[in-house]
Amino acid sequence: MVSPVDNHLSRVLSALCHSADTPRALTVEILRRHGEWVQLLSLATDPRHYLANQASKLRKDVAVSEFLRKCRFDLLKAPSQREEVAITGFFESERKCAQTNRRFKNLLSGFYPESDDAWALPFLDKARGFVAKVLGRLPDSLEGRFGPGATFGDRGRLTTIPDKITTGIQLTPGASCLEPLLRGTAWYRESCLLNQRTGPISFSRGNRFTTVPKDWKKDRGICIEPSGNVFLQLGVGSLLKNRLQRFGLDLTRAQDRHKIWVAEASRTGSHATIDLSSASDTVATSLVKLLLPSDWYELLTALRSPATLIKGKWVVLEKFSSMGNGYTFELETLVFASLAYACGGGVLGVDFSVYGDDIIVPTAVASDTLRLLDYCGFIPNQDKTFVDGYFRESCGSDFFNGEPVRAHHVKSQPTAPEEWTALANGLRRLALRDNRDAWRWSFPYTAWLRCLDVIPSAIRRLRGPDELGDLVINDDDHTQWGVRVKSCIRYFRVYRPVAKPLAWTHFRSGVILAAALYGCPSRGVIPRGGVSGYRVGWVAYS
Repeated sequence: MVSPVDNHLSRVLSALCHSADTPRALTVEILRRHGEWVQLLSLATDPRHYLANQASKLRKDVAVSEFLRKCRFDLLKAPSQREEVAITGFFESERKCAQTNRRFKNLLSGFYPESDDAWALPFLDKARGFVAKVLGRLPDSLEGRFGPGATFGDRGRLTTIPDKITTGIQLTPGASCLEPLLRGTAWYRESCLLNQRTGPISFSRGNRFTTVPKDWKKDRGICIEPSGNVFLQLGVGSLLKNRLQRFGLDLTRAQDRHKIWVAEASRTGSHATIDLSSASDTVATSLVKLLLPSDWYELLTALRSPATLIKGKWVVLEKFSSMGNGYTFELETLVFASLAYACGGGVLGVDFSVYGDDIIVPTAVASDTLRLLDYCGFIPNQDKTFVDGYFRESCGSDFFNGEPVRAHHVKSQPTAPEEWTALANGLRRLALRDNRDAWRWSFPYTAWLRCLDVIPSAIRRLRGPDELGDLVINDDDHTQWGVRVKSCIRYFRVYRPVAKPLAWTHFRSGVILAAALYGCPSRGVIPRGGVSGYRVGWVAYS
């Protein structure tokens, strides 16, 4: 059988194993050598099995076990098989939401629930009050915006702002009541001119299911919304973000804050980190209706897609919204924050925090929070939820007894110099994250050299500071930097992408004017996949 892993990448992993020199690293190396890739990728490293003084050992074991886990290997699992796993997950989440909707039916109808449910009433009342305080009064206006991705009617490379303006506005029927919010926009005016026969608005029954890469076994399901819906959904998402910030949770800084929290919690055990499986896909419609004030619920309901097109068939949704909806992230943050608060979490942003489905609560209330989350239809991931012990994880930060132990994940097999540069820099960050001690750098150093072996010498000589990212090979040795100074400004020699903007001559004058009003640059827009190559050049950095 042909190895699914490139020989160069396999040698990098081998070097990492030899440097780690742990029993787990030996296991990985034996499996690699004998081509047992499925077994290798299925290995799990449980931080609960490590002692307080074994942070270094855990960091090495995780590094070798997790190195290839998120990489897609078509020879091990075909794209159609990974997609099928995502589709199965979609319907499992729908069944879970249907159960939740049935559970809350009596509550929404005003009937007293079964005695087994009575314990949850005080918590839900408190959560509802929290949501009302955060949201406040419904605003008089809504400022929509374009997102960077595809929409129901805009696919492939044709997803730039002028492409979306040219296609026109597409809404779900339920969102037609919000058409007045679009009438004053340049997009609406141009859509009227482009679609004089059919009218400025076209309609779609709902969104479209598709998948994006997740790991070697499965893809992640997302849904692509109609263009008009997502334009206004993003406006609602900004509103929710602002209301949360006024109440103590700044989502623009929450990831950095979570990193600090989990580092401290892994040392002291003060807080627990909770992870949920398919979190956004299990936010049931009835739960949102129960928690939100009626006017806010009506606004969000008008903009949600009530059905999903999957495998050529329309499925009426039990969930409220999916990833791809412009306000799903902020809404799930609000929902989970309200449930954590109801369980005695304390002050949002001070005593507990939420970022999407990443939940940090005081350890003392973790049990109640998990119980309430389960009651509301969510599935705590027991493998990634940490209430005790020395390990905590949140927002991509993994800490064990105060030490960072997160692995570097290869997302795709590197083939080009810029991809090998990114891998080399990732291994360097693995060693030097939050600490510049030489002994840390000695662990992945040989693997780092194996990456550099593949890079042509002319590009391998391009070195620079971490702040330049993957435009250069990151290096602390200033003597290795390719730098020159002109007018007191430092210019670094880098290997940078070359993107050819799409000329404005492709679009009508009205579309160009509308796109300019939405912030598109005068030099043209770059379509998806618009990078045509890489070349050596200079960039300014102060």
